[in-house]
Amino acid sequence: MTPFDLSPIAAPLPRPGPADAAPRGGAAPDDPAWQAAKALETGFLSELLRLSDPGAPETGFGGGAGEEQFRSFLFQAQAERMVEAGGIGLAERLYAGLSKAAR
Repeated sequence: MTPFDLSPIAAPLPRPGPADAAPRGGAAPDDPAWQAAKALETGFLSELLRLSDPGAPETGFGGGAGEEQFRSFLFQAQAERMVEAGGIGLAERLYAGLSKAAR
């Protein structure tokens, strides 16, 4: 392998299953507890994205006041896509806790 061989980088990564799939516990994807767990993970990730945002650059092109007003929608959409792609595993943990509490 030469120092410039990028073939390992170009290899596709395995994709996690869709978030609508049931959690490992075997519950139905439309289970209200599973939907609530996914919503909580989405909210958590959205808040993390908001807190980690450095803000709009002061120079160059900027969206002005509109960009600031709609930035939260961007974070929400990004968090939703993250959860759809498998998330960080928080929804599964929350679902397990909700299921245990419901018994």
